[in-house]
Amino acid sequence: MHDLLISGGRVIDGTGSPWYWADIAIDGDQIVAVGSLRGAAARKTIYADGRIVSPGFIDMHTHSDLQLLLDPLHECKLFQGVTTDVIGHDGLGLAPVTPETRDILSEQLAAWNGPTDFKRDWTTLTEYLDYFDQGAVVNVATLASHGTVRMAVVGMDNREPTDAEMARMKAIIDQCMREGAIGLSTGLTYAPCMFASDDELVELCKAIQPYRGFYCPHHRNYGDEALKGYWDSIEIGRRSGVPVHLTHCHLSFEINKGRVGELIAMIDEARAEGVEVTMDAYPYLAGQTYMHAFLPSWAHEGGNAAILGRLQAEESRARLQRELEVTGSDGMQGVPLGWDMLRIGGILGDHDPAIVGMSLPDAAARAEKAPFDFFADLLIETQLGVSGLAFFGIEEHVQAIMRHPAHVVGSDGILVGGQPHPRGWGSHARFLSHYVRDLALLSWEEGIRKITSAPARRIGSLDRGIVRPGFKADLVVFDPDSLRAASTYENPRSNAEGVGEVIINGVQALADGQVTGATPGRALRNPFGRPHERHTSF
Repeated sequence: MHDLLISGGRVIDGTGSPWYWADIAIDGDQIVAVGSLRGAAARKTIYADGRIVSPGFIDMHTHSDLQLLLDPLHECKLFQGVTTDVIGHDGLGLAPVTPETRDILSEQLAAWNGPTDFKRDWTTLTEYLDYFDQGAVVNVATLASHGTVRMAVVGMDNREPTDAEMARMKAIIDQCMREGAIGLSTGLTYAPCMFASDDELVELCKAIQPYRGFYCPHHRNYGDEALKGYWDSIEIGRRSGVPVHLTHCHLSFEINKGRVGELIAMIDEARAEGVEVTMDAYPYLAGQTYMHAFLPSWAHEGGNAAILGRLQAEESRARLQRELEVTGSDGMQGVPLGWDMLRIGGILGDHDPAIVGMSLPDAAARAEKAPFDFFADLLIETQLGVSGLAFFGIEEHVQAIMRHPAHVVGSDGILVGGQPHPRGWGSHARFLSHYVRDLALLSWEEGIRKITSAPARRIGSLDRGIVRPGFKADLVVFDPDSLRAASTYENPRSNAEGVGEVIINGVQALADGQVTGATPGRALRNPFGRPHERHTSF
């Protein structure tokens, strides 16, 4: 007798092959049979009744690093059919840490992860991942984070590492890979990642090469030098001999309109030359980050206290305004900041909640201040605890990138703040319902491949992402006609609709559209590391 049987579904198996009618039998955490299983007995049967049955969806770029521990039921993803989140992005992950970097990271990432009294008693990556094994609903895979490592060794200084510091950073990254990291992320518009040269990144990438890791850059410029940023990222992979995954891959701002073909040609050329380039993108035109990320790189040196001091000092404040509004800050991708691009997403601390969700000019007018003065004062008053949405995307570029076979979906979802980006609640549902079903940009089979087997292969989870005997039982049953993303910019925290059943490691986490309360998620450690080694310090 099987543990679970899914009967009468239209199976889209994740490989890109045409759909077919089949039943699926599950024992323990594995798929054990796929086909016509009439007469098979099971302790529980799910009647798919012609709905689509597919592998569980993988979110290739998330900021669930702490929220999954605070809210282990993770409904925002569960209702979309997401069964795995990839964390540790943009060079700023929560492990490994030292007593000194723990507080710095908490402050710097507050607008991504929120303030909390959660007991952060881990030091190593192993100890951190153990928390997800103990009670998360979805699976988690993590990247080693360049900025987190650099912070521990070089601090927040804008300088090259010494030979000894470089060796130390490589040793820490090597340990992260042995403990289960799947690659190395960086965030070259975020401190302290922004202080690193490409030569430093090439050398650090050599530490992930023996473990089949990949380089995952948030590169230096998505504005006036966006194509150079992508080229430089590919060159780092070429020089170090590792695959490159271009995270939140987009070509935005008016200055780049019509140039997406150049980006695609660059990726195709690199792949033809043997550089394994893949990419993820979210199906929206706005981005989101913490507001002080828009400041120029020189303002970040020395950490948060130094930033706040520069926002208050008359001379540096005037320089900041000039670079943001006139010449273009490297924090704003070299493009002068149009204040009407920005919308306030979330504010930490005791501050006027009415401005959350407002455009920055409207919030500034409400406070009777010029936009820059309001922006600077808000950062000071909240101790940099402000997130914001930036509207700069180009729809035809989004669609062109989606059509590329090396593209997968990543939400880049930030789940905190009064009015965060809807992508955390809607990316995968919107991708399938709007771009696959409504616009027919891709077939259902190809769309599902992009959110199942393709990202599974990228992260090294070679026993997930395909409906096949012997593979892990991460599965979704959904109605293709009623599937939709209910989240909007005005109401971002609305769960997706149309997903009825979600099975993770053989356990139902969503049953008949209702959360079961089960937390069967696991930490998906790099199979090419040494997962049984445990470390207590670095």
